[in-house]
Amino acid sequence: MKRSFLFVCATLLLALGAVAAVGMFFFGDDEPPGDKVIIVLLHGLGRNANSMWLLASRLEDAGFFVQRIEYSSLHQNPDEILEDIGNQIELCCRRHKHAVHFVGHSLGGLMVRAYLQNNKVDNLGKVVLIGTPNKGSEAADHFSDSWLMDIMGPTAKTLGTGDTSFPNLLEVPYYPVGIIAGIRNSTLNDPVIPGKDDGVVSVEATKIDDMTDFILLETGHSMMRYDREVADQTIAFIENGAFQKQ
Repeated sequence: MKRSFLFVCATLLLALGAVAAVGMFFFGDDEPPGDKVIIVLLHGLGRNANSMWLLASRLEDAGFFVQRIEYSSLHQNPDEILEDIGNQIELCCRRHKHAVHFVGHSLGGLMVRAYLQNNKVDNLGKVVLIGTPNKGSEAADHFSDSWLMDIMGPTAKTLGTGDTSFPNLLEVPYYPVGIIAGIRNSTLNDPVIPGKDDGVVSVEATKIDDMTDFILLETGHSMMRYDREVADQTIAFIENGAFQKQ
């Protein structure tokens, strides 16, 4: 048990990575070309917009105009984050004449869901959630009284699996949503995260009622942002409304 505890601690800290100083990445006067479809891209816990550069680049190579949204995941509570990202999305995308799609990694996926629950986007397209703990995080439950959660900040403390947790208070999506889950071949964290998982989020926790499509890929939680197949499957869902199955 001690070994698994240390393993998950190390994994979660690595997931945080080298957290850069928060600075607004999005610029409101960066208008998308009129003929481009937009993808709004949100990073996860402890990251910033720069951490999504490779996924953004691959989406841009596929012909999309990508807006990376910045928010302070370690210092803001969910309501503060939603206000922050809402202002940015209003500036960049709400009045765009073509479809606006959303892609969120981990916590970013929950923020996408919460934003769309509270805001109408007339030209809303599709949504892809990557490694998002839609049913809450078992790791957040396990470490709820740990110093680790103090480091991760107020939003992390809301990510448990209880009925009143932030993820479980979100409504079932009314839009097409594709779920990408990851899997890593390790049993060290089984006492903390039951079943198959990506090192941070269990496969089961990523699932959501009425999801349009689901795919499981061999990749770890943090590395999803850099994984070529994750990018290809994201593009496939946005273009076709379904993942490419082998």
